[in-house]
Amino acid sequence: QVHLVESGGGLVQAGGSLRLSCAASGRTFSSYPMGWFRQAPGKERERVATISGGGIVTSYADSVKGRFTISRDNAKNMAYLQMNSLKPEDTAVYYCAARVSDTWAYWGQGTQVTVSS
Repeated sequence: QVHLVESGGGLVQAGGSLRLSCAASGRTFSSYPMGWFRQAPGKERERVATISGGGIVTSYADSVKGRFTISRDNAKNMAYLQMNSLKPEDTAVYYCAARVSDTWAYWGQGTQVTVSS
C-alpha cells in the first residue's frame, strides 16, 4: 500500500510559478516510479511527467517540456513538480501517482492549480 498526499496548488497569474509536492508513505519510496497527472474540466486525464525510482530517468508531456520539472527526494519520501511559465491551459487538478506492478496503482487526492490570464 502507498498513501499519497499532494500540496502546493493555488491561483497564479500567467507566467508565474508553482511547486507541487507529493508526500508518500507505505512501501519503500525509492522502489517505484512516480508520476504527475492532471485533469481539466471536461477533458481526459493527462500524464504530465514521470520519474524513475532512482530519480535518474524522467519524461514529460510535450505540452510542458521546458517549463515543468519533476524531481524526487527519496530520503524524504517526497516527489515534486516545479511548474514555471504557467499558462491558462495548465489549469487543472493535479494528481501524483505511484507506479506499482506496472500500473499507476496509487493516487493522491489532487490539488487544484488555476492560472489566470
